[in-house]
Amino acid sequence: MEPIQTALKKWMRESKNFQEHYQNMRQAILHDEDIQKVLQQNSQLTDQDVERHLMKFYEYQSQSKSCEGCPSLDECQNLVPGYSPSLHVTEKDVRLTYEMCPTKRQYQEQSEKRSFISSLYMPKDILEARFKDLDPDDRYEAIRLAVNYTENVETEKAQKGLYFHGRFGVGKTHILGAIANKLANKRISSYMIYMPELVREMKSSLQDNSLNEKIEKFKTAQVLMLDDIGAESMSSWFRDEVLGSILQYRMMERLPVFFTSNYSLEDLEKHLMTNNRGEIEQLKAGRIIERIKACSTPVEVIGQNRRQ
Repeated sequence: MEPIQTALKKWMRESKNFQEHYQNMRQAILHDEDIQKVLQQNSQLTDQDVERHLMKFYEYQSQSKSCEGCPSLDECQNLVPGYSPSLHVTEKDVRLTYEMCPTKRQYQEQSEKRSFISSLYMPKDILEARFKDLDPDDRYEAIRLAVNYTENVETEKAQKGLYFHGRFGVGKTHILGAIANKLANKRISSYMIYMPELVREMKSSLQDNSLNEKIEKFKTAQVLMLDDIGAESMSSWFRDEVLGSILQYRMMERLPVFFTSNYSLEDLEKHLMTNNRGEIEQLKAGRIIERIKACSTPVEVIGQNRRQ
């Protein structure tokens, strides 16, 4: 929007009859529906009062109120983007203030909510998942338990997370995203991690000495979510020193962990037994499974493949 003083100078420069333009502007302001309402509610204002505050009336009248006419926050037409003008009349004094508009308020609320969800290699549609968009059908029990967790998250009933396991494409990860967003509404932060990429991330962290810092971050997250555990090629080092360390800490501190996997816990144990040298390490794999059980409750997710 063009500043008031700039507009006045422009009118004076381009018009030989500034008074005529001024009167036209004045009539447009005074006949505006919003201005008329203000004047009717404040009959104590005289013509001289109105004349004295005409520029404030113009500034109010010429801008969007309640986001009317603004296509988006980025294209806000107001003098102060994201803020709507308000007129305040006290006796014969007129004040103009600016208040945050509905669009900016919604944007800030969404930004604040997003700040409670951290992620590592998670797709956007997962980060935006909502329970209301999930079709329960044969996944009813899994969704019920997920909703139940978010409703009891601040009680003793919610010490353990959930281990969602089932076939490809049944929507396990979308349930995780819905949980994270529901928790964000309660100002509870969560960290969502795609496990195959976490393995690569931890290996690269050895080169820049950031491994311990990252492990500490995952250990202490309010709610940790590990997506697709078992899909990665996991070395003994990662299983024992990284995953085992994270789960051990969270088990001792009673911090919840959520998982998704194509494996049941029994099958995941078999998967974790064989190291990258082909050796069987049943005891070490069993330790990981016991920690998973201590941090989460197994839930089978049954349903059709939604990726097809």
